[in-house]
Amino acid sequence: MSWAETLRTSLEAVRAHRMRSLLTMLGIVIGIASVILTVGLGQGAQKEVRDQIDALGRNLLIVSPGSSTDSSGMRGGFGSASTLDLDDATAIADDTVAPDVAAVAPVTTSSSSVTAGDTNWTTQVSGTTTAWLDVRARTVASGRFFTQSEAESGAAVVVLASDTAGELFDRANPVGQTVRVGGTALTVIGVLEESGASSSGTSSEDDQAVVPLATAARLTGSSSTSLSTIYVEANDAESLSAAYQEVQALLLNLHDVGGSDEADFTVATQDSLVETANSTNETMTVLLTGVAAISLLVGGIGVMNIMLVSVSERVQEIGLRKALGATPSSIRRQFLLEASVLGLVGGLLGLGVGIVGALVLPSLIDQTVTVSALAAVGAVGTALALGIGFGVYPAGRAARLTPIDALRSS
Repeated sequence: MSWAETLRTSLEAVRAHRMRSLLTMLGIVIGIASVILTVGLGQGAQKEVRDQIDALGRNLLIVSPGSSTDSSGMRGGFGSASTLDLDDATAIADDTVAPDVAAVAPVTTSSSSVTAGDTNWTTQVSGTTTAWLDVRARTVASGRFFTQSEAESGAAVVVLASDTAGELFDRANPVGQTVRVGGTALTVIGVLEESGASSSGTSSEDDQAVVPLATAARLTGSSSTSLSTIYVEANDAESLSAAYQEVQALLLNLHDVGGSDEADFTVATQDSLVETANSTNETMTVLLTGVAAISLLVGGIGVMNIMLVSVSERVQEIGLRKALGATPSSIRRQFLLEASVLGLVGGLLGLGVGIVGALVLPSLIDQTVTVSALAAVGAVGTALALGIGFGVYPAGRAARLTPIDALRSS
């Protein structure tokens, strides 16, 4: 028999038992769909992390306070006290000390209630300098950002993020309106363009009120110059590593710390943040893919089982074909093709279910699902390999039958 004739015979054998074939493929369908969705969720999460961190700024270093040492020499936990102050930011901005640093934006944050008329909204109030807008790669959608003179004088002005403006003013234009923060009246002078990034696991870059540093100190009633974060922009991507080294060495010297292991601050790059987030996503993806692989294994065993049943049912056919001159290789080829068809069709159906799931899931779980062409081809190829792999033993068993034994057993 030619390959075309063998393929036709294999397809007829599969169609002859449609329900049995469908149930056999079900394990492969579920397994392939699970793999597609699992990998897609992982890739989607990595893309979101990359986009969000890119939205934080260009060529960015993020300096955060770490653990502090008290008078007894005991060290507090991460974030137990702010170990960064305005003097640190001023020193980093000195281009004679850190020549690879382009700009510095010190930030102090607090959670406060913002009121506009009868509307009240609790948000993050960020005190910073005029450099913040460029360092964080943000743009103003309407109005303007505060000026250097307003920053120095601690003017009663505020720039609202897009979500905050929407919560307080709905569809009205906030620019020129007055809001109250902790009892202090501030004039809204601008609204930021939507960012879509998260500054932390719980806060959004699109839900905050940005004020001058001196204004933030007046709102909180604090005379402290401590900072929550220092954002540092390097001159370009090539100088990011050099800027990291300069900032690290400068702060170690200013804080009189012996080495980075004892540092009371942390310096992170965008790449390190991406790697940290992606390592967690990749671990979860591997674990979930392992669970999906079990379903594929069950599907492969189902293919082997049904092929063994098929060999048992067609013993007389095998005997007659061998008596008429069919070679063991042609018998083996037919049963391998039948198993391959089950695997391939199951893989294609699973791919279809996975793609439909990738289109539907984002609206249900608010999570991007990315299906790449490589994952799709790999999934179908895996299903085909399963069909062939688990069809080898039944096909070999059919090929080993002798005509006389086959006819006798029938």
